Amino acid sequence: MKTLHLFLLSVLSGLLLAFAWFPNGLLPFIFIAFVPLLILEHSLFLKPKSKKSLLFFALTYLTFFIWNVCTTWWVKNASYGGAAMAILANSLLMTIVFMLFHKVKKRIGNKWAPAIFICFWITFEFLHLDWDLTWPWLTLGNIFANTPSLIQWYEYTGVFGGSLLILLVNFSVFQLVNISKINSIEVEGDFKIKFIYSQKIVGIIILLLIVPILISKLILAFFTPTNPEQKQNCKVVVVQPNIDPYKEKFTSSYQGQLQKMIQLAIQKTDSTTDYLIFPETALTEDIWENEFAKSYSIQTLKSHLKNFSKLKIIIGAATGKIYKPNELKSITARKFTQENAFYDSYNTALQIDSSNLIQTYHKSKLVPGVEMMPFPFIFKYIEKFAINLGGTSGSLGKQAERTVFNSCDNLTKVAPVICYESIYGEYVGTYVKNGAHFISIITNDGWWGDTPGYKQHLKYASLRAIENRRWVVRSANTGVSCFINPQGEILQATSWWTPAVISQGIELKNELTFYTKYGDYIARITMYISLLLIIYSCLIRFKIIKNIN
Repeated sequence: MKTLHLFLLSVLSGLLLAFAWFPNGLLPFIFIAFVPLLILEHSLFLKPKSKKSLLFFALTYLTFFIWNVCTTWWVKNASYGGAAMAILANSLLMTIVFMLFHKVKKRIGNKWAPAIFICFWITFEFLHLDWDLTWPWLTLGNIFANTPSLIQWYEYTGVFGGSLLILLVNFSVFQLVNISKINSIEVEGDFKIKFIYSQKIVGIIILLLIVPILISKLILAFFTPTNPEQKQNCKVVVVQPNIDPYKEKFTSSYQGQLQKMIQLAIQKTDSTTDYLIFPETALTEDIWENEFAKSYSIQTLKSHLKNFSKLKIIIGAATGKIYKPNELKSITARKFTQENAFYDSYNTALQIDSSNLIQTYHKSKLVPGVEMMPFPFIFKYIEKFAINLGGTSGSLGKQAERTVFNSCDNLTKVAPVICYESIYGEYVGTYVKNGAHFISIITNDGWWGDTPGYKQHLKYASLRAIENRRWVVRSANTGVSCFINPQGEILQATSWWTPAVISQGIELKNELTFYTKYGDYIARITMYISLLLIIYSCLIRFKIIKNIN
């Protein structure tokens, strides 16, 4: 195959991946998006001693660069450095995975290709969830967030079930297109054999596409309550203050911003309201957790609570903790400039109620290069240049456990999910395993401007609702704020860049889904299979065993 043809295949795969991605994409493209790249790879696989490794790398990188730049370019609105890292590094990682697939396939044989391709890709997506450069925005299974009615089965599989489906269909279509070169057809030119084989592949593709939809329809028909009003046993008010995160947030007084939010809240809050939820870093006052009693913002909110006996307030804040002289310090602790003392800064969710206890949760899935410096043991000396969207510099502190907020009577528990954390399925599920009856997502989303970024972030919340069968309550500073029911349907979505307040009765649920209990088991299984395949290829490489392909 000529270089020009290979180049066109590379570009076509990248464009199909990009055009498939929501919010404005054509979903069916995702089921054929990898096919041109697989054809490209297979054409090089057939060359016994190909010297085109560099070309293969460049063309594969081009595919994934097109996908990344077309779908996540908007990150630049918050940080040009973060955008460069998200696009260039993510494209490189995807390329390495695909080249590893090519190398292992060459070593152990073409018949293993489906297992290698699918297991390696899902393993990459899984490992990408939990390291210093984590960026799972383009996990394949996320693409169905725009069509929640089709993925009700995510309560059993999570997003990796979606990734598995997409990869299976892509490889099946590739086999159908490339059938004349499939090694399992031994009789060259035998039309009858090829026709029968093609029929089998077409049947598999149809089943892969139809069965999940039918399962979703059955789940919806069985689980949707006939009278939702009877189960609305918690009333929640959400405030969207719409404070410009680049200008007003850090130029106007924190007292004025807080009063603006309270005036919005009063429009919907009454004696029957259980929770009042404000967005991420809504409080811009410098608040020390050691001295909550001295905070104007905290005391103002407590005064507001006196008018509503059962009300609990969940609100985001930029807080700090001063370490005592002999107290064990975290790796992110930093020293005061003028004195011999240390402190940590946090992106925090607070719950304030009628008790004397102020509950805290510190955001722990931090944005690489924005809220944390990746690989601090290497880059510690430039950590001060990390851009932080909460008004401080350097890496933020975090916590090990997924704390849930308890009501005073201990009857209601809430998951305080902060911004970026909401795109991690098993991570959010841990709050639910810890007892959360509903999920509260507080976020800003104004950093990206009016781009696909905030729309994608909104839709990812629907995945968390389905996976855990919990109501999601979403407060976004500039929008979109909304309520999401356990079937993933978005209710009362507010307009972008508009002050708003909404109220909704929601059901408090206790049941745990299969996915909540077992998490990303699909990805773990593929990881173990990937490890075995790599070990097998190494044994062949060093001639410890013979290739039995």
